[in-house]
Amino acid sequence: MATRHIAFTIAADPPPRLDKALSRDVPEDAALSRTRLAKLLTDGAITVDGLPVRDAKARVAEGARIEIVVHVAEESHIAAEAIALDVVYEDADLIVIDKPAGMVVHPAPGTRQGTLVNALLHHFGDNLSGVGGVKRPGIVHRIDKDTSGLLVVAKTDAAHHGLADQFAAHSVERQYRALCHGVPDANDPRLRGVRGAAFEAGNILCVTTQLARHRTDRQKQAVLFQGGRHAVTRARVVERFGTPAVVALLECWLETGRTHQIRVHLAHCGHGLIGDPVYGGRRKPAVRALSADGMAAMRDFPRQALHAAVLGFDHPVSGAAMRFESPLPPDMADLVDALRVHSP
Repeated sequence: MATRHIAFTIAADPPPRLDKALSRDVPEDAALSRTRLAKLLTDGAITVDGLPVRDAKARVAEGARIEIVVHVAEESHIAAEAIALDVVYEDADLIVIDKPAGMVVHPAPGTRQGTLVNALLHHFGDNLSGVGGVKRPGIVHRIDKDTSGLLVVAKTDAAHHGLADQFAAHSVERQYRALCHGVPDANDPRLRGVRGAAFEAGNILCVTTQLARHRTDRQKQAVLFQGGRHAVTRARVVERFGTPAVVALLECWLETGRTHQIRVHLAHCGHGLIGDPVYGGRRKPAVRALSADGMAAMRDFPRQALHAAVLGFDHPVSGAAMRFESPLPPDMADLVDALRVHSP
């Protein structure tokens, strides 16, 4: 297996721990994140003055000679596939994709082909330095198969680590557009009795709960108030459809990013997404609130009406602020048009 050797000297006033000193002084062009350095330490790939050291807490002196042996990234076991991608932005460190509905992000049992990762491996070709020692894209967040919209993917260890830190700190801006049954409104007395739901200034619905896997259906998430993982979703009504209004176009913000979060939270409030086969329920609009054609357009929508419309973050290498927007995809735009036209 091919290797590359990185050598440098510990600068003045080193931190008290070896791992922190390595992270501070390793050459920037080595593109080794703290996570990767920690693994190299564990693997015995780092020497201090000629002696291998595995203890991250070991002390190191100014002037110590560090040598690191890094294996060149191995080829991924995932097959590259020539699948067209809607590339919104790309540089040497990352890529932003506008994912279509119907595409799975990462291969899994039962879905080994046709995924975003398969497509990215073909798109990158040899221009992928690899993540974690393997030539693979760095997936730092996902959106569901039948959710469309923006996704950022790392191409290097440094970018992967920097983006992962921002997602962990909940500092990434993520806005979604959704079409839901009913209209969330602060004047709705029913919502006042929904635990975890509250309204903020501007008629913004804020849902705060814990989320965890459903006890009996492991493919679903469930709302909890003890245990699980903290989750916060905010939603604002952009447009109402029907007379009386029976459907709403929402703008949703994620403070946290849990699996199925928007879908679960809105369903918990009685406003499941149109087309959602798991959480949407079978809520029926009031008779004649929509025309027959409007009702049919809503009933026949083939997926959850959810789109990742805005993605904002700091570039993990340059630090530059980046923000991307994606318009509603054609199927959701057509549904909105149908609801507008066929509202009495």
